[in-house]
Amino acid sequence: AGAARALFRQAAAAGERRAAVIYTNLLGAGVGGPADWPRALDLLRGLAASGRRSAAELARVDSMALRPDGWPMTVPEPERLCERPDILSFRALFTSEECRYLMDAAAPMLASAVVIDPGTGRQRPDPLRIADSVGFTPPLETLAVQALNRRIAAASGTAFGQGEPLQVLRYRAGGEYRPHFDAIAGFANQRVATMLVWLNDRFEGGETEFPEAGLALKGAVGDAILFRNVAGDGRPDPASAHSGLPVKSGEKWLASRWIRERTYEAPSGRPAAEG
Repeated sequence: AGAARALFRQAAAAGERRAAVIYTNLLGAGVGGPADWPRALDLLRGLAASGRRSAAELARVDSMALRPDGWPMTVPEPERLCERPDILSFRALFTSEECRYLMDAAAPMLASAVVIDPGTGRQRPDPLRIADSVGFTPPLETLAVQALNRRIAAASGTAFGQGEPLQVLRYRAGGEYRPHFDAIAGFANQRVATMLVWLNDRFEGGETEFPEAGLALKGAVGDAILFRNVAGDGRPDPASAHSGLPVKSGEKWLASRWIRERTYEAPSGRPAAEG
């Protein structure tokens, strides 16, 4: 990662714009070397002067109340919805403008979602999941996405590096995710929690259902839920089973971030999505 970051830096210095964008993203997140948010923000301001996408990203970052290191000044206080599974609700974790930014950024990159085969650990399509998704991996994780991921980390009381790449998900009419678990038995670095954020509300159906708790949840734009996927002994919690009910009309958009027990290290291949 360090060598790749250095190569992107060199290409950026030679005037390659795409390399400059990726280097800015890596610098802000601390991938391949120390994080330097102030320097990354300066680079973004330079890119925004001649690029529409960078300008939109900068507008989102400038609208956020951030500390000098890119972390949020404050996060909403949670409301506990359930003890088992442990589910917290956060009103307006993201603003409507931030939700629109994520939808617009994700739309050109969406592809059919996959799941992880618990037997092989490999990703594969599965009829139990009908949706489109994209993951904002380090080269795609803009400073605006990083700031939102830091907000998720602050709200969940976890480290920035524990989160997998932020996923944006789209369920069209008829789309669903049948009952499943986010924790996967045998993971050495388990998915201990999941944050879901509703990016829109113009759809019918599509509630996130927790059968054990008797809850079917649908938030307003920017609302979020955080739920634990493991029990006190660290094993997958049977009560954490959940599903994305079929969308009856419209399109359902979500942002999702799985949170690991320890710092996440990306495997090879495209990450699966949740919702």
